[in-house]
Amino acid sequence: MALLNPDQRSKLDPSNDGQFYAYPRFVTHVDNGFIDQLTELYRQKLKPGTKILDLMGSWVSHLPGEMNFAHVEGHGLNEEELAKNPRLDHYFVQNLNENPALGFPDGEFDAVLMAVSVQYLQYPEAVFSEIARILKPGGVVIVSFSNRMFYQKAIAAWRDGTDASHLQLVRAYIQSVKEFGPPEIIVKPGQNLPGFLQLLGMAGSDPFYAVVASVENGTVDNHG
Repeated sequence: MALLNPDQRSKLDPSNDGQFYAYPRFVTHVDNGFIDQLTELYRQKLKPGTKILDLMGSWVSHLPGEMNFAHVEGHGLNEEELAKNPRLDHYFVQNLNENPALGFPDGEFDAVLMAVSVQYLQYPEAVFSEIARILKPGGVVIVSFSNRMFYQKAIAAWRDGTDASHLQLVRAYIQSVKEFGPPEIIVKPGQNLPGFLQLLGMAGSDPFYAVVASVENGTVDNHG
């Protein structure tokens, strides 16, 4: 049974995603508090000397500065952004909504990261199945997001949902792939400022959400 129906996968802007992302955006899409929490989560979950895939990324990966990895592979939709990312050893451009297949051998990576991008996946079941395939047994996927999005490019299931339903949706994506163990849910609500401060143009802090799961040892045959 599919997790999403065709209407839930639809976008307000159905044009090719490559066109939308053709112009580089050298900005951060979440605030510094979110970024600090994401870097700390990576510090806790990742190990030095391992192979990392930063999926649906851009010009910054938010990896801990003191950690060195054997290889960091980048992926995204804008080559200019990826070329500016100092943490990437190599990168590739691919539209996962057109082709979710990842061109790597089974068990290639120790970790796959997906920061503030999961809301744009139209076929998440296929993408997360591929993530499980290219992870080593014991390898981890870390999906992080807040309450921001390019509204016209997020799928309807995300646009129409709440922060709580987004968490359940990402959990369902991961649980749809049998190789993953039980997902860990991380919730750190943002800070809402008093109304008079909002009237002055001051914003609260972005909420931080993450779903983390590992490929269970012995569940993936990486030698077939």
